[in-house]
Amino acid sequence: MKPEVSPSTPVLAVRELRKAYGDTVAVDGVSFEVARNEIVGLLGPNGAGKTTTINMVLGVLEPTAGSIHIQGVDLARHRSQALEFTNFAAVYAPLPGNLTVVQNLRYFGMIYGVRDIATRIEQLLKEFDLERFRDTKCGVLSSGEQTRVALAKAMLNRPSLLLLDEPTASLDPATARDIRARIKDFTAKGTGGVLWTSHNMYEVEEVCDRVLFVSRGKVLLQGNPRTLPHEHGKQSLEELFITVAREPLALEHP
Repeated sequence: MKPEVSPSTPVLAVRELRKAYGDTVAVDGVSFEVARNEIVGLLGPNGAGKTTTINMVLGVLEPTAGSIHIQGVDLARHRSQALEFTNFAAVYAPLPGNLTVVQNLRYFGMIYGVRDIATRIEQLLKEFDLERFRDTKCGVLSSGEQTRVALAKAMLNRPSLLLLDEPTASLDPATARDIRARIKDFTAKGTGGVLWTSHNMYEVEEVCDRVLFVSRGKVLLQGNPRTLPHEHGKQSLEELFITVAREPLALEHP
């Protein structure tokens, strides 16, 4: 059973996070938090350091410096305990295609130590409209169906911190809207938070409560996605994104 955590404790607290590969610095002193019932967008051009940051939060990469606390637990000191609170989904990390939907959920449920796996799987099959695909191999599902399975897998352990890296990429608009609605519902009704990366600024504006713009491994800007562009003289979030990608120095505060 997960220990009780104070409601004031951030779901995720990142402090002065740094990752260097020799002389190349991928993440350079990044700090931010994700609160309960909050969806935070981690934005920036390719190579800005977003996926590297997520991989450090997931414990896949070891930081060169800095700290990561998940539900108040230090990831470096208590990795297994911290990761019990976490789960992840991304279009570039598909589930094994030779396993059926139920087999995948059972396999990952065992990895996460989910109690009463059978009942939890049935709940998720219904919640993500996957009951008719229960015995279908994941490799033959459509992109939208595979995304729903990946999200069901990500919900198996009822995570406090859900990391989503481009979760709706390559999906048709109707399916993407459905996925966004499910994530917003998860965040609003539970006690967890979401760290979300996307290049779809319309999606970010609709879903995220707060955004962080990352450039060259540093957090350049942060704020409400619906007001932040105007604060920097831009008409839209997309225009601000393009400026961050092309002229980040123009946005840096003196």
